[in-house]
Formats: sequence, C-alpha cells, structure tokens
Amino acid sequence: MNKTLVKVHTWLALVLAVPLLLICLTGSLLVFKHEIDALLIADRVAVDAAGERRSLDNLLEAVNARFDRYEVVGWTLFADPQRADVVFLMARGSQAWSYTFLNPYSGAVLADAYPLGHYLTDWLLDLHATLLLDHAGLLLASLVSTVLCLLGISGLVIYRKFWKRFFTLRWNSRMTVFFTDLHKMVGVVFTPVFLLVGITGAYWNIVHFVHEEFEHTAAHASFVMAERMYSDTVSLETLSARAAARIDGFVPRYISFPHEPDGPMTFFGQVPTGNILLSQYASYVTFSPFKGELLSAADIRDAGLWTKTVDSFRHLHFGTFGGLFTRILWCLAGLAPLVLAITGISVWYRRRSRRSLARRERGLKRRLA
Repeated sequence: MNKTLVKVHTWLALVLAVPLLLICLTGSLLVFKHEIDALLIADRVAVDAAGERRSLDNLLEAVNARFDRYEVVGWTLFADPQRADVVFLMARGSQAWSYTFLNPYSGAVLADAYPLGHYLTDWLLDLHATLLLDHAGLLLASLVSTVLCLLGISGLVIYRKFWKRFFTLRWNSRMTVFFTDLHKMVGVVFTPVFLLVGITGAYWNIVHFVHEEFEHTAAHASFVMAERMYSDTVSLETLSARAAARIDGFVPRYISFPHEPDGPMTFFGQVPTGNILLSQYASYVTFSPFKGELLSAADIRDAGLWTKTVDSFRHLHFGTFGGLFTRILWCLAGLAPLVLAITGISVWYRRRSRRSLARRERGLKRRLA
C-alpha cells in the first residue's frame, strides 16, 4: 500500500507541478498584495487620514462627475484609514469591470479607470485564481487546489511516523538522504496550511464556475450597462445609517450597486463578534435601488454554522486572521512547494536513475551467464 501511495503522490506532483507552483508562488506574493501596491503605486493606494471622511453621497457625486461615461457598480471602504477607497465601474455599452482609487477625505479621484488586471498584483491575482484561462482556468485551479490537499494528506500517511525524526536533517549524508529529510520536514510543517488554502480555494473556484456557467440566465449573460440602475434621489448616507440601525454595530465595508438586471443595492459590512475568523463582509443589508426600501438583512451573529464556516474562508485562505505572524506563515507556505518540488524531483530522479542502472546491470549479468 505504501509503495502505491508513494507512486500516486509522486505522479500527482509531477503532472501538475507547473500550475501548482504558479498558484502557490503567486499566492505567496498576494499575501502582501497591499504592501506591494504601496511600494509600486503609493500615490494611488495610500492617503493621508486627515480629518473626517466625506459623505458617501458627496464622494459618489465626485466619482460620477469624473467618469460620466461609466456607472459605479461596487465600492470598497477599508477599515485602514490610510487606504484609499476602491471604486468599481462599468462603462456604458459594456459588461467589463474596471476600477479606480478614491481619497475619501478630499474626494479626489486618484487614478483613471483601468481594467481589473491592469496593475501587477491584479495580474498576479488573475494568474493565481484562473491561470489566465478564464472559466476553464477556474476548473484547472480547483483541480490543482484539490491535488494540493491530496499531496498533503498522502505525504502525512507516507511519513506517518514523522515525529521520530521530525527535527533531524542529516547534513553530512549524501544528497538524496538530506533532500528526503528536508522534504519530510517542510511537507509536515506546512500541510495544515496546504489543506486550508486548498479547500477554500477549490470551493471558491467551483462556486464561481457554477454561478457563471449554470446560474446566469441568458439576459444576465448578454447584459451590457446602458443606464444608471439606481435612483440619484436615494441617499447612500441615509441607507448606510439605516443599515447600522437595522444591525447593531454594523459598519459598511463594501457597497454593491446594481450591475445586473433587477439587481439590489447591498451594503456588506462587519459587526463585533469576538470571532477572529469572521470577515469584514459577513453581514449585509439589501435595499431596492430606486426607492431605497429595505429588502433583507442578515446578521452573521445569527447565522448557522455553515454560513459562518464559508465566511471564514476569506481569512483562512489569506492568513489574515492572526495578524502579521499568520500572514508570514502563509507566505512561507506559498514558497514551500518550490522547496518540495526541488527536493522531491531530485530524490525521484536519483532513485529512478539507480533503479535503471540496477536493471541494466542485471540484464548484463544474465547475458554473460
């Protein structure tokens, strides 16, 4: 059984080595996406938190004035006061999303409207999630995420007595022995993280694929933005206050504007829970976009276990639940498959070469006998 499992473990890793490394290495970088953006495009993502934020209505008016051929379809309001808001846009006559940055204190628009993959870290995110293969990439990335989990589990089964030599690296032994020790150590240390990011990543991609391929109606698939899909007389500031009144302690973190036929206006936000795994978008309040009537509300504190579990995937996937420590750990976990690939392929090749040489020697002896 162990030999069969070793073969399965080896060939899964070899066949999907390239996409697996691409997804893991890009994921390692994306743990610090904002920090990378702050180095490369600081004038767009960072703001001086001077004074109070302008009202949502005032800021929306500023964005609409700057982009008169676009409609706002989404708006991220970060908890960090020194981060610029991100406003998502859709050009009239199009169904493609773009986005810009907004200073919430001055109302200044900090960039032109660019496609979602315009900046380096956005391109890396697309590579990470879809391997730049659109919907087919979602399925491939899901497969790779599943394989990452299988590699972690099979590795633990193969080295199920790992604790006996867990901290042993035989530096003075031949390369194959040292690489075997290093492969075991790195694999065992990071397998829990592999399982978390693999399960959450596969789940997201499958859900996204099913939604895009099977749940979208023909009207949704062919929809292009033609006109504003909400009323200018509906005040965002008023809706935000009503959302806070509806859910105790509610703070909006993302506003979803109508961007499909019959779409609502939804405020996603966070509430005090004491649970470090629940995200800043866990609760929501939905309004009709033309009259501002309350349609529905959901407080994550009242939700069931499955809803809370799925919401926790955001922090579990990116390692943001434990501050800088877990982010560094997740970053290292993304680099770990490179070490595992180098050590694993090296050990496999050396052992394969020795077996091949042994077979040739046996064949030669038979011919000489």
